[in-house]
Amino acid sequence: MTAYLVLASIAVLLGLLIHGRFGPAILFATWAGGYTLLGLSSQQAFLSNFTNTALATLILLLLVSLALERSPLLDRLSASLLQGSRRRATLKLGSVTALISAFMNNTAVVGALLGPISKQRLHPPSKLLIPLSYASILGGITTLVGTSTNLVVNSFAVEAGLPALQMFQFTLVGLPVALLCIAVMALSSRTLPANAASDAESRTAYFLEARVTAGSPLIGRSIEDNCLRNLEGLFLVEIARKERLISPVGPAEVLQAGDVLVFTGAVDKVQALQRFAGLQVFGVGADALLKSNLIEVVISNESELANRTVRDMDFRTMFDAGVVGIRRGDKRLTGQLGRIPLRIGDSLLLAAGPDFFQHRNLDRNFHVLNGAGVRPRMSSAQSSFALTGFASVILLSALEYLPLFNGLLILFAALLVSGLLTLGEVRRRFPFEIMVVIGSALTIAGVLERSGAAALMAGWMRSLFDGYGVYGALVGVYLITLTLTELITNNAAAALAFPIALGTARAFGVDPTPFVMIVAYGASAGFLIPFGYQTHLMVYSAGRYRMRDFLRAGLPVSLAYSLGVLALVPLVFPLQPA
Repeated sequence: MTAYLVLASIAVLLGLLIHGRFGPAILFATWAGGYTLLGLSSQQAFLSNFTNTALATLILLLLVSLALERSPLLDRLSASLLQGSRRRATLKLGSVTALISAFMNNTAVVGALLGPISKQRLHPPSKLLIPLSYASILGGITTLVGTSTNLVVNSFAVEAGLPALQMFQFTLVGLPVALLCIAVMALSSRTLPANAASDAESRTAYFLEARVTAGSPLIGRSIEDNCLRNLEGLFLVEIARKERLISPVGPAEVLQAGDVLVFTGAVDKVQALQRFAGLQVFGVGADALLKSNLIEVVISNESELANRTVRDMDFRTMFDAGVVGIRRGDKRLTGQLGRIPLRIGDSLLLAAGPDFFQHRNLDRNFHVLNGAGVRPRMSSAQSSFALTGFASVILLSALEYLPLFNGLLILFAALLVSGLLTLGEVRRRFPFEIMVVIGSALTIAGVLERSGAAALMAGWMRSLFDGYGVYGALVGVYLITLTLTELITNNAAAALAFPIALGTARAFGVDPTPFVMIVAYGASAGFLIPFGYQTHLMVYSAGRYRMRDFLRAGLPVSLAYSLGVLALVPLVFPLQPA
């Protein structure tokens, strides 16, 4: 009976994760805490899951990456990567991005290249940004440290008493699959939209909000009389009047005090609003605000702005900047923009004050697409020191001369002592959410195992695939993991799929290694839906994409990836008796 109740609670957890109202950290912590309070997990087991060696290794890797992402290496490479034909540029960009993502956090790699690709004019950025995101995922499947998902799976394996995964254990499958998918990307890049064929086109689709203040000379006059229909580069799409939304806006519509005018248009045409007396842009006088430096940013996956509105926070105090416009992919935003909850991946047009780049919370909240860098880049000597140190740690770990945790701990201390990493930066960027998700997920996995729920699911898997043998079960586990990855997040998908995979391997009496690896590869197979993977969200608005763009570009990559993984895993990791 307990097993069925646990499975029912997991079904509720999955439903809430798919719904997306609550973050994975909140949900996983609630479930783990609830199981502990109900006596399904001991207090000691709950606390020990947060001191798991593999989890500590992941946290150290992410902290070390904070310094590595400041290396000028990617800045120097970006210009040469984009030379040549579009297909050749896609191949070069994909290959180099995958190579670097094999050892660096993929969000840092995409964040470093997002600005240069968005600003260059050799090729439309929308032809390159989805391949950039895909390549960062493909690089991650080639090494243990390539993506947090591999280290998450390693955490579960260690906790289950299985051997720890090795540094290049992923490579024999991951490398051929990555090369295959990069080739498919280059061939299918023509299906991607050309949303930025010119400088003017690349800076459109922002949505700007201006309020008519009391006493404005615009009041009592029609849209046509106020010359608001003939603004070069700006188009009035709707008026929000109290609780009423007027759309489309007719030329005879008479303005009233308090009306909120919503425009769509080009960044470099925003200054046209300066000539209208009595207009406020997001609560600040347009004339004063638009004389500031206009900067484009993308909300990062670590941002505290997610699910909050501009009006909920004191944005100007936090960042010394005012929000002039919002862009979300190619989606039309309606209503008062100041009341729309922001999302990870939204592009914001900011009128930045002189102290904007001095605020220490910028690197946590934004990826800057234009303007100066958020943090100073390392010098060549500093970059060489950090990259050489990291390469040495990886090599020593691969040769089994030094455990990865020990090597990262030494490197972390060296970065702190040298000043390349500061305690303030560690506090601001500490991956607390990942720690909560994984530590809590380990508790949930333990409850699934001890309650008999995992064995129950494994029995169902055995019955379902009995006619297809153990390979059929392996395919089934992969498809379950892939589906979860597309619907929720990669780490949450690995957490929910791992107990099923381990239980299925034991039900068939085979070595669990192929099933462990298939979960790792399946949890990185998110190519179709932009909202489940953080690098997809990073490029979503910058490339002005629609959902169908990811489906069209991602389907051939997802098929090639799946066929490659399902063909190679049984060859590299044989399905032999335990």
